[in-house]
Amino acid sequence: MTIGAIRTRAVVTATRSASAGEAARLMRKGHVGDVVVVEEVDGRPIPRGIVTDRDIVVSVVAKGLDPESISVGEIMAPEVAVGRERDSVARAIDVMREKGIRRLPIVDSHGGLVGIVSIDDLFAFLAMEMASLAGVSGRERHVEVEARAT
Repeated sequence: MTIGAIRTRAVVTATRSASAGEAARLMRKGHVGDVVVVEEVDGRPIPRGIVTDRDIVVSVVAKGLDPESISVGEIMAPEVAVGRERDSVARAIDVMREKGIRRLPIVDSHGGLVGIVSIDDLFAFLAMEMASLAGVSGRERHVEVEARAT
């Protein structure tokens, strides 16, 4: 299974110049905990950073700064880890574990943003896989009973 198959396609985005307050409002409106900071290149949104609700709290609110006067470009991490839509789920998990992140923007072969995967998305996917695997035992017994009944 590729990470592209389980990604969330609708991503909340902003440019570097958006204020932390604006980012917070976008998160609230989208019911999400992050905004992917993008730059438009050849008509594609290219991820340049990510700002989380925690980033805003720790870097702006806790310091008593005005969220309207701080841009997301000032508080975003300088590097953004991304996954490729054709990467395996295992590879995406490895990247998230190595980088210590809970959200991974997903890009196409040209680097354009095509979705995002969160740790919650991965938990849901893995839970379905485990449930499917658990069904093997029950099905195996059913097949055996039918085969021996004849």
